[in-house]
Amino acid sequence: MAVLGLSTAFSPPRGSWIAVRIRHGARPARSNLSLRRRSAGGGAIGVRAEVSFVDGDEAKRLVAEEGYTVLDIRDRTQRERAHIKNSAHVPLFVENDDGDIGTIIKRTVHNNFAGLFFGLPFTKRNLEFTKTVKDKFSPESKLLVVCQEGLRSTGAADVLEREGFQNLACIKSGLQTLKPGTFESVGKSELQNAGKAGLVTVQGKISAVLGTVLISAYLFITLFPDQAEKLFDLAGIKL
Repeated sequence: MAVLGLSTAFSPPRGSWIAVRIRHGARPARSNLSLRRRSAGGGAIGVRAEVSFVDGDEAKRLVAEEGYTVLDIRDRTQRERAHIKNSAHVPLFVENDDGDIGTIIKRTVHNNFAGLFFGLPFTKRNLEFTKTVKDKFSPESKLLVVCQEGLRSTGAADVLEREGFQNLACIKSGLQTLKPGTFESVGKSELQNAGKAGLVTVQGKISAVLGTVLISAYLFITLFPDQAEKLFDLAGIKL
């Protein structure tokens, strides 16, 4: 049955759940409210709002026009490289400095591979994440939860949704998909590049330089063949 945008899915057996979804229009991309209640004998009612997944332009609109606060849940290192100005920061993962032998071995392996090549810190789940967010914000707060790739923010939003937060949104695929200038940012990097570090970045810069050199050499040989031949002769290189 569907009446004025209200659709119900009903399962007859006693003790089953009734799921009611109320749509609030096209914006945000997903803004459905799921209402679950027990059968008449139970009487308990629970309301949960689905997380909205939006692109960069819609995320900017939510902040500018609807009063959403940006909640950055990335680790400290990525936030220091670049973050949205005036955003709140509660990391979902924190650096793992535990001193037990198992952690030391894992941290050493991590630092010699993922840490070295991708600049990723060795982290663990922040057990104070939910408490810290609840201390800072009420369940009615409008929160745009962001991370670099979109995976951590999705997980964080799911946790907060289960804790009763009703107005949550995430950027699809994270900050890495933002167009330059979408948000005013703070830091040495662009928001979309804050996840890039380590030897991969150095390798990328080397490749870019080599590519520029090769292209320049090709253009020089093509446009000035006589001068190029003389230079190669001086260098002892035969074309």
